[in-house]
Amino acid sequence: MDSTAITSFSALWDEVFGSQPDPDLWVVIATMVAALAVVVPHGLWRLSRNAITIAHEGGHGLVALLTGRTLTGIRLHSDTSGLTVSRGKPHGLGMILTAAAGYTAPPLLGLGGAALLGAGHITLLLWLSTLLLIAMLVMIRNAYGALTVILSGAAFLLVSWLTGPQVQAAFAYAVVWFLLLGGVRPAFELQAKRSRGGAGDSDADQLARLTHVPAGLWLFLFHLVSLCSLIGGGRWLLEL
Repeated sequence: MDSTAITSFSALWDEVFGSQPDPDLWVVIATMVAALAVVVPHGLWRLSRNAITIAHEGGHGLVALLTGRTLTGIRLHSDTSGLTVSRGKPHGLGMILTAAAGYTAPPLLGLGGAALLGAGHITLLLWLSTLLLIAMLVMIRNAYGALTVILSGAAFLLVSWLTGPQVQAAFAYAVVWFLLLGGVRPAFELQAKRSRGGAGDSDADQLARLTHVPAGLWLFLFHLVSLCSLIGGGRWLLEL
């Protein structure tokens, strides 16, 4: 490897794994407000929830692989629902962790993202997000799912390569705020559906059948994880 290649690799390494300066506080607050603006209104949430579904189903898939299950495929639907199919024992710890990973994945990803941003690793966050989306694309089994993942990955890639540090920082903070804030709402939506007698085959109900622990307690866990992630991640982002 010649000296030019070594220098280029070293510069790339420093860019990805080095730290970048924190944005101004007004940028952090503005991105939080922007995230709230697409999470709270029902009309915008119906569209933006697709990104939460990507994280939700990606969480199922990742944990399935980590626990030794065989991931068959992932489907994302235009109504913001999704389906992750894996093969393995229909019971046991691996199945329980896989079922529990869906509602907890978006807020925990947001918490991890907040930790990276708190440490100044903006570029690393963007690259890791792109790699995760590329890995997920391999397992997508329907056209709508492929389109949403490709568009999401393209957004991260374009911001990483074509924009300056300030735009990258604003984009990264907006994404993390969205995961933290958007990760709270699905558990409340599930609770509302169950109170009306719907969602009988939800993740909480599947976990209840697997563990004999009431679905309400699993729903409480989803609330606990999402709210604690929001509080902890928000403190990191705001440096409180």
